[in-house]
Amino acid sequence: MSQSLHTSTVLVLNRCWQAIDVKTPAEAFAMMATGSASALDIAEGSLRPVSWQEWLVLAVREQDTGVGTARGLVRSPTVLVLARFARMPRRRLTFSRRGLWQRDGGVCQYSGRRLQFDEANIDHVIPRSRGGPTSWENCVLADKRVNHRKGDRTPEEAGLRLARHPQVPREMPATAFIRNAHGIPDWELFLT
Repeated sequence: MSQSLHTSTVLVLNRCWQAIDVKTPAEAFAMMATGSASALDIAEGSLRPVSWQEWLVLAVREQDTGVGTARGLVRSPTVLVLARFARMPRRRLTFSRRGLWQRDGGVCQYSGRRLQFDEANIDHVIPRSRGGPTSWENCVLADKRVNHRKGDRTPEEAGLRLARHPQVPREMPATAFIRNAHGIPDWELFLT
């Protein structure tokens, strides 16, 4: 099966084999060719780092995806191990509705109701019309109906109480931000 070179389907591990990033096959091939990473040949419970030269001659198995090249089909790696990088990068959520969703656990901060993503929006605790900033410390996840009812009033004026005071989310290891959106089985070894 052929695959796009520009779809992020390669999990990147630091040299301690901790998941730290996701790359495209094109980026993975470049990292392998320069020696900054090796791919993992994962088969029936065995994990074997493989160099670029050896990777080029590996057979494309039935469960693998391949990338068409001038040399023929080359197996697309699913997991890379960096040769020299050993740190665990830390990241913080990006301020957005999705970021607020993750920080607030998908729960309306006024009603306590668990929401579907399309039922939620961003509420400014101190409304923008009153000078409230668009920031982590002034915004919460709210049910659209509750937010509409609140309007441009403060929670106290609207008869609402916050479940908890909004704060800037703390930094977390990069692994916490990696999602297996493509359902790649090899990733589960490193993301659990």
